Amino acid sequence: MHLPDIRLEIVRDLTPPDQQGFLRIVRRVYRAHYPDGSVSADFVYDEVDRAAIDAVVIVAHFRGASGERRVFLRSAVRPPVAGRDRARSPVPELDPPNGVIWELPAGLVEPGEPPRKAAWRELEEELGFLVPEEALEPLGPSSFPAPGFIAERHFFFAVEVDPAARREPSLDGSALERFGAVVEIGLSEALALARQGGLCDAKTELALRRLAELVS
Repeated sequence: MHLPDIRLEIVRDLTPPDQQGFLRIVRRVYRAHYPDGSVSADFVYDEVDRAAIDAVVIVAHFRGASGERRVFLRSAVRPPVAGRDRARSPVPELDPPNGVIWELPAGLVEPGEPPRKAAWRELEEELGFLVPEEALEPLGPSSFPAPGFIAERHFFFAVEVDPAARREPSLDGSALERFGAVVEIGLSEALALARQGGLCDAKTELALRRLAELVS
C-alpha cells in the first residue's frame, strides 16, 4: 500500500512553559503540504508528551494440565476510567466500576533502557516472575495505541513461565498497584471475554490475539 506524501511543517511552538507533572501538553501550529503542491491553512494541534514515551506489554504464558495455553492477567486501577463522566457516555453501563480493569502486565520504558530489559523488570514487578532476560521474545511489531494524541509506542513480548515459580510481585511503590489481583486464565477464555467486553483493554486484546496466532 502506498501512503500519500503529506508533510507537516511546524510553524510555531505554543507549548506552555514550566509544566509540572507526569505529562505535559505540546501545542504547535502546523501547516500541511500536499502531494499536488497545495498547502493547508495554519492549524493548532495539541498532543501529550512525557519523559518515558514508550511502554512494554508482556504476555506470560504456560501450557496447563489439559494442554491449553494459559496466561496471567493483573487488575489495574485507571483514574481516567474511574473519573469518566457517565453523563457524557452513550452507553454508561459499559464503564468498569471504580475504573478497575484486567490487563496484561505493562510498564514504561525508561529513557535509554532497551525494551526487553523494561519487559524483564515489569514481569517481576507486576507478576513476580524472575526469568533470564533473553527468555522474553518479541511478540510482533510495535504499535501506536493512540496516535491521535500521543506518540507512545507499545513493544510486545511473550515469555513462557513456570507457574510454580511465581513469587509475590515487588511492585513499583505506586498507590495504584497495592492490592492488585493476579489471575491465570485460559487463552481462549480471555479472548472470549474480550469479545464480550469483559476484557476492555486494547493492548491486552492485541497481545493475546498475537499469542493465539503464534501458538495455534
